[in-house]
Amino acid sequence: MTMTRSVTIQEGLDVYSIRKQFPILDREVKGRRLVYFDNAATSQKPQSVIDALVNYYTNYNANIHRGIHTLAEEATAAFEATRDAARQFIHAASREEIIFTRGTTEGINLVAYTWGRQNIKAGDEIIISAMEHHSNIVPWQIVCEEKNAVLKIIPINDEGELLMPEYEKMLGPKTKLVSIVQVSNALGTVNPVKTMIDAAHKAGALVFVDGAQSTVHLDINVQEMDCDFFAFSAHKLYGPTGVGILYGKKHLLESMPVFQGGGEMIKEVTFEKTIYNDLPYKYEAGTPNIADTIAFKTALDFIQETGKEKIRKHEQELLVYATSQLEQIPGLRIIGTAREKTSVISFIIDKTHPQDIGILLDNRGIAVRTGHHCAEPLMRRFGIPGTARASFAVYNTKEEIDELVTGLQKVVKMLL
Repeated sequence: MTMTRSVTIQEGLDVYSIRKQFPILDREVKGRRLVYFDNAATSQKPQSVIDALVNYYTNYNANIHRGIHTLAEEATAAFEATRDAARQFIHAASREEIIFTRGTTEGINLVAYTWGRQNIKAGDEIIISAMEHHSNIVPWQIVCEEKNAVLKIIPINDEGELLMPEYEKMLGPKTKLVSIVQVSNALGTVNPVKTMIDAAHKAGALVFVDGAQSTVHLDINVQEMDCDFFAFSAHKLYGPTGVGILYGKKHLLESMPVFQGGGEMIKEVTFEKTIYNDLPYKYEAGTPNIADTIAFKTALDFIQETGKEKIRKHEQELLVYATSQLEQIPGLRIIGTAREKTSVISFIIDKTHPQDIGILLDNRGIAVRTGHHCAEPLMRRFGIPGTARASFAVYNTKEEIDELVTGLQKVVKMLL
């Protein structure tokens, strides 16, 4: 059966026209048109991003910053244009505060192994939450084990919301850092990070915000938020894989030790001493992922031109519609029902392993994520091995949700 494609226009957002910009959406899987609901893992890429990659390799492939020939200068200009676009996208105060990384995970590790190892002492406390991705758990565990510090966990309620009174009780003179996800990848919960940052600062602690899931959905202004660090990944914003941004307040980045040694992060090297480079290059050792970084700007342009508010409204309509439809399926239970959510629905079906759900949906050309979503402690909190997760993006439609519902209804009949 071929899925019907229809035009959905919401205040100027023509979903059908947007879909035509994503060539992969024309693909068939198991004889059916692809329905891609794994956007929280990675989003698909518009043709403009693909073209930007091809254009770099076809027309001006060269290493950056150190060459004086035409190709090197063109590549350097395009690379640095992405830094400026990223600064504007999250409203950082200066381009020196924008560090290129391989993704959110590397951004967290960079801060953990530089600022963390420099500033965390025995008996100090780091606070994270019960809904964190492994990448915002493991680096802090390593630092705490090395420094004999304490890792404290903010509990959540059955709806998947942080227990804020408990968080406030945790803050104290021993608190040195709060590292918190802004939007849960497994639940879709939007956390009140501004309130949390203000409370942490009053206690004398710094705050790292994991923006891997939030940056594509929410308007990010790191200056208004007043976070000390913020990290996100390009591949969740319709951009390439292997590229990310770490934002840090300039005075903090300047005070931190280097992360990696090599070319570009130096001003002068002798066998006796090395003088390190200025920000942001201090943290960008070696040849970076030039092509994908350049193409990332094209992805940010796509979001800006489409309109973030329009995208957000469309995704919220999909979330509301999908929630209402899935709640009618016998034996299906949604995990994560916070009042503030982005377009993520995690669910389980009675007596059915999430992996079986994923396999059966894939047979109908529907891509969802199954498992613990790199949030094993969160799954243990709910007493489940994992969930099936459907997550929506700008190119998804209600017709696709109907396909998902039909597929799940057949799963229920087959397995229950």
